[in-house]
Amino acid sequence: MARCEVCGNDYGMSFEVHAQGAVHVFDCFSCAIHRMAPICEHCRVQIIGQGVEVEGQWFCGGHCARAEGKVGITDRV
Repeated sequence: MARCEVCGNDYGMSFEVHAQGAVHVFDCFSCAIHRMAPICEHCRVQIIGQGVEVEGQWFCGGHCARAEGKVGITDRV
């Protein structure tokens, strides 16, 4: 068993996420999202979907990127 790095639960079905050279251990997807999901620079929501990366900043979508002055960003419709 391994202990979740977010909630501390020692769980037999925990899992590892390997990202950017680090290994993270979680007991559920909600803990993984809490720790790993980027935060929109404009509205501060956790980005669960694809999001938009512009000049090293993350946004939940084109609307928030444009609200922060980024140009040429369009949402897919």
